[in-house]
Amino acid sequence: MADEYERSAEFVDLMLAPHWAGLGPPLAAALRGITDPIVDVGAGGGHGTRVIAKAAPGAEIVAVEPSMALRSILLARVGEAGELRERVTVLPEHLLAAALPSRLGAVVAMNVLGHFDPAGRQAAWKMLADRLVPGGRAVLNLQPPAEPAAVPESRFAEVRIGRRRYEGWGRAEPAGPDLITWHMTYRTYQDDRPAGELETRYDWWVLDERRLKEELGPHGLVHHRTGPAELGMYVIDRGGA
Repeated sequence: MADEYERSAEFVDLMLAPHWAGLGPPLAAALRGITDPIVDVGAGGGHGTRVIAKAAPGAEIVAVEPSMALRSILLARVGEAGELRERVTVLPEHLLAAALPSRLGAVVAMNVLGHFDPAGRQAAWKMLADRLVPGGRAVLNLQPPAEPAAVPESRFAEVRIGRRRYEGWGRAEPAGPDLITWHMTYRTYQDDRPAGELETRYDWWVLDERRLKEELGPHGLVHHRTGPAELGMYVIDRGGA
């Protein structure tokens, strides 16, 4: 599998960090009481892994990250934190190929579901139905757009580190039924003068709440909104199990 973040990992991890100020609290609330193993899908550089560890202090964590570039950041972040080193196992495979515990307390899939095509999502829902313990749950978010529509270019992030400022820009175009292609541009400035620019692209499978419900139903799973509506976060479980 190609590493879609091989060139952009340094920017992706840096620019995602501020978003966890909003994502972290509802994710922590959704994981309250979980003691069985938790899988962090597409863990990236580990921002969410730290939230999970704090929210569920008694649970083992399996952080799955196929991107070697992002996984390098994740391993460094886990390795330097004593509270994570003994609890977090980092796996390099895609979720559906990873050696996971047979019983799971929770599965967290933040900012990652668009990397799963429809068949991959079906396999993921089946895995949830087969492995979640009673009372177990998944927590995920659906990111816009919800349909394969063009998204005009806009700046989605700006971060200043020392004398350098980093900007992240993105636009999307339809690439097929339920599929878009994101075109990302990362610009670096030093003392507010251009110092570099990187362009990259990746495919993203779109999904709306209606189709999420349709896909979950045959597996005996239901979804519930959680957190502020603008975050698009959902808890998935067996409906009172």
